[in-house]
Amino acid sequence: MKVSKAIQTRRSIEHFDPTHKMSDAEVKQLIEAAMLSPTAFNIQHWRFVWIKAQPLKEQIKAFSWNQPQITDASLLLFVCMDFMAWQKEPERYWRNTPQAVADAMLRNMSHYNGNDATQRDEAIRSASMACMTMMLKAREMGYDSCPMLGFQYDKVAELINLPDDHGICLMLTVGKKIKGAYPRAGQLAMEEVLFSDSF
Repeated sequence: MKVSKAIQTRRSIEHFDPTHKMSDAEVKQLIEAAMLSPTAFNIQHWRFVWIKAQPLKEQIKAFSWNQPQITDASLLLFVCMDFMAWQKEPERYWRNTPQAVADAMLRNMSHYNGNDATQRDEAIRSASMACMTMMLKAREMGYDSCPMLGFQYDKVAELINLPDDHGICLMLTVGKKIKGAYPRAGQLAMEEVLFSDSF
């Protein structure tokens, strides 16, 4: 499938075939694709929690207003962020580059120090791009997906044992749809969103 086709046909699906299973290899294909997404300073803030246990899915569903895709989708994945990844052995992010490049990048990462908002914004950007990559890869593989924010963050964070210096960007479900999305609700005109040189 061409990328343009994946973009055009990707929709947020709520109703999945609960009998369909994705193989471990397929899930790993999605993660491998996500890991090729761009990220500032190559920090790779993303962390993925693959929910496999059915009882845990049921608990998460209870804290997510009983949305059916949580238990019916073939894959339930939390796209998380390590806000402090820039501090954790950062030299490994640049181990395959010339030493001068690595040294410069490591020095430049110091602007995160004491700047919680920048750390958070950077992690959200990285995790969001990784999620979009997975959704498009899923379409190429013949699957549909739904990025989700409708859950009780604190309860779910506790269930997945989220570290204190991490956050949840979103929850992603992937599987075989049994019911399509509603028609697109109403795209804005290009004149409303595209500007030249300034607003």
